[in-house]
Amino acid sequence: MTSLQYTLLSVFLISLTSLIGVFFLSFKTALLKKMLMVLVSFSTGALLGNVFLHLIPEFVEERPENLIWVLVGILASFIIEKFIHWRHCHDLECATHIHPVGPLVIIGDAVHNVLDGILIATAYLVSIPVGISTTIAVLLHEIPQELGDFAVLIHSGMSKGKALLFNFFSALTAFFGVLLVLVLAQSIANIEMILLPLAAGNFLYIAGSDLIPELHKDTRLKGAAIQLSMMIVGIGIISLV
Repeated sequence: MTSLQYTLLSVFLISLTSLIGVFFLSFKTALLKKMLMVLVSFSTGALLGNVFLHLIPEFVEERPENLIWVLVGILASFIIEKFIHWRHCHDLECATHIHPVGPLVIIGDAVHNVLDGILIATAYLVSIPVGISTTIAVLLHEIPQELGDFAVLIHSGMSKGKALLFNFFSALTAFFGVLLVLVLAQSIANIEMILLPLAAGNFLYIAGSDLIPELHKDTRLKGAAIQLSMMIVGIGIISLV
């Protein structure tokens, strides 16, 4: 398979996670909340592992000056979140969450999914292993996010079928991100050396400002031990790619 085929397949798999809510409809709320926190811990480790084990090493030796773009990526992620009031929801009790409801959730997810497409396509420009590790990190992050967003859409008054449909259409915008990167790659040489640190900054922002604060809501020692263990597992899996 070519890197383009890997890219398209990866983005399609990520888009399918938008339908994951249907598989958890029969789960009890208490059990689902526990599962979400495990998944959030897992994805935190995967995101951090991908940044420090794959993304940064790919460009820092050749172009250490591009580390500044990691900082730009963090600031850009902050601006995007502020501009569209985008906030991932990893909790079923989203009524008091600052994540917007209804159409704004879908718009925010669409923008986020475009970014996912950009991240994945950029990683595959570097190499297939980096693309695969980035896809795994994004996938692990998408699962708890999509479950939370599904809960928000249901809370906003949508039927289950309509929520799944709109979530899926929103997920397909990731292909626009892929197209954008492919166009840029044709006109700007080595564009991945700039986009890669931006992607690293985005992952660091998500892990630091979104996921880890969610984990701190569980103050039990047992909960912290489980979270740390799952983060290490997430890092370990990424290190094997």
